[in-house]
Amino acid sequence: MQDVGIDRRDTGMEEKIVMIINKMADYLNISQMKKLQEVLLQTFSENNIPKEEISNDEYLRLFLDAKRIEGCSERTIQYYSVTVDRMLQNIKNPVRKISTEEIRKYLVDYQKINNCSKVTVDNIRRNISSFFSWLEEEDYILKSPMRRIHKIKTKQPVKEIISDEAIELLRDHCHCSRDLAMIDLLYSTGIRVGELVNLNIADVDFEARECVVFGKGDKERRVYFDAKAKLHLQNYLRERKDDNPALFVTLDAPHDRLKISGVEIRIRTLGRKLNMGKIHPHKFRRTMATRAIDKGMPIEQVQKILGHSQIDTTMQYAIVNQTNVKTSHQKFIA
Repeated sequence: MQDVGIDRRDTGMEEKIVMIINKMADYLNISQMKKLQEVLLQTFSENNIPKEEISNDEYLRLFLDAKRIEGCSERTIQYYSVTVDRMLQNIKNPVRKISTEEIRKYLVDYQKINNCSKVTVDNIRRNISSFFSWLEEEDYILKSPMRRIHKIKTKQPVKEIISDEAIELLRDHCHCSRDLAMIDLLYSTGIRVGELVNLNIADVDFEARECVVFGKGDKERRVYFDAKAKLHLQNYLRERKDDNPALFVTLDAPHDRLKISGVEIRIRTLGRKLNMGKIHPHKFRRTMATRAIDKGMPIEQVQKILGHSQIDTTMQYAIVNQTNVKTSHQKFIA
């Protein structure tokens, strides 16, 4: 083979380049061989330059920034931050060296130390998996160590809904028009509590009995409310003396936009007074979805109303009401 003038830079690199050129000698002319040598030298030289090491904290920051761009809420981002950071602080290795075994041990130890449920551990597993999947997609790591750590099987308890009688009791014991409007809007639309507090008066179309909400990932959708909710909303707005654009505000001055915690505390307190057990905003959402399915609404339409990206999430509501299973059995089988 003709000498194409290899630079004497590094013995190991030189040997590799010579080996490659020798193998390609029968297929390339002199001009092509020189070009191949040039590319090989450039490539190997770049690979020999030590790359700046990225810290675990920096990887986490980049991941959280990506989640913000995707439209995740600050609440979700905070949950990602806490769960992933806790894992990184515990394992201590650079993310590129963290193994499947280390993460599996971390999850097992976490459950033992904190005595938490399988659901909680699976939520943590999902967040960590999301972090490593992102690292893999961005080519920071070759393969996610979470690939062999699968979803943790959990029991699916039958979750209660709010009965018609309980709804009437809640309505009867609301001592202000705001709370009554709030309960009826949650009950008839099935919106998330975060969507409720972000609503503005301008988002509500009373004529069409609908409003525009922004769900997870800032996805816009229309939801619909019934005549009772319309009436109670209009009564509440007529009584208001402030100029805040928010649909629901605090009862006391300066009448700021109502927060998620404010809604949760108000509803929980009302439920306790009536000895109803655990009453919370999400229970209204579950109740609305269950009622819709029980009355024959196609599951795809329920999915649309609730703003679920996956129909599997909506399907969880289709297995709630055992009373209706019994009624159907009597109707079709007995």
